[in-house]
Amino acid sequence: MDWQEALKGIKPLSKEWFERAWERLDNLTKPRKSLGMLEEIAVRMVAILEDPFPSIRGKAVYVFAADHGIVEEGVSAYPQEVTLLMVKNFLAGGAAINVLARHVGANVEVVDIGVKGDLEGLPGLRHKKIRKGTENFSKGPAMTREEAIQAIQVGFDLACEAKEKGVQVIATGEMGIGNTTPASAVIASLLPCDPSEVTGKGTGLTQEGIIHKTDVIKRALEFHGRPTDPLTVLHRLGGLEIAGICGLCIGGAYNRLITLVDGFISSAGALLAMRLNPAIKDYLIFSHCSSEKGHRVFLDKEGQRPILDMDMRLGEGTGAALSMPIVEGALRIYREMATFEEMGITPGA
Repeated sequence: MDWQEALKGIKPLSKEWFERAWERLDNLTKPRKSLGMLEEIAVRMVAILEDPFPSIRGKAVYVFAADHGIVEEGVSAYPQEVTLLMVKNFLAGGAAINVLARHVGANVEVVDIGVKGDLEGLPGLRHKKIRKGTENFSKGPAMTREEAIQAIQVGFDLACEAKEKGVQVIATGEMGIGNTTPASAVIASLLPCDPSEVTGKGTGLTQEGIIHKTDVIKRALEFHGRPTDPLTVLHRLGGLEIAGICGLCIGGAYNRLITLVDGFISSAGALLAMRLNPAIKDYLIFSHCSSEKGHRVFLDKEGQRPILDMDMRLGEGTGAALSMPIVEGALRIYREMATFEEMGITPGA
């Protein structure tokens, strides 16, 4: 299915399902709301799945990999070649996301959506390359509008495939040297805010490096006329992995999957999806607050409360993977705790 057509059919979550879930939670053998955010997560999942007693049958983390022409401007502490090397590390099972995914029982799907190097023939890799990296967006559009549309379709199709396979929890992940720069540009354009509010050290820039990176983004936004239309922002300033994550979020909402958003770069993709259709916000659970400077600004401005706050900024989907047991625990509380009626207890008596 075409993601642009699917976008039209995504509606806000039903208030009736929220009310139904809260009614059960408020009658479990505990003081009302005493489990705090666990209860809020459980209610949202019931409303997303539209199932009075849902269970989680499958989990997957989608790691979208792509390169960025903007690294020509010296905005990253690492060379571009690391993207390709890390993709091979993911496939070998040696990266942080592999370890955490094994720990929580989730599959890792590695997606080449725009790596500059040649990855043809690598077993286990999802070959979805739109182009070999983006252009330097300080000098022109990062990609064409059609390429942006195609990259969103990649993520959307993967969410549809997850639904067909019985996966109920999908998580966003990414790898791409230099990708905090387009993420900052996208978020600054769509919140909107000054780039200095959402530009940080990425892989480890010095303060001088952060100032330079911020200046590169400011000049690029002025060069492109500070666009606010989501697709225009994406194709002029974004990244292919950010587009893929946008599509995954759209597909997650369309297929009524529980979608866990990882950190700062993933949030840029989520924000694009939310601007394309504001109802998508209902279907997203933000897994953690990254220590990357702009993430808390984004979360606060969008009214999102993350599950975890652990000073993480690796990406890859690591924060989303770590949040999975909490999400599952919330649902088990909802399903398995006894009610006062079942225990023969009259609350307040």
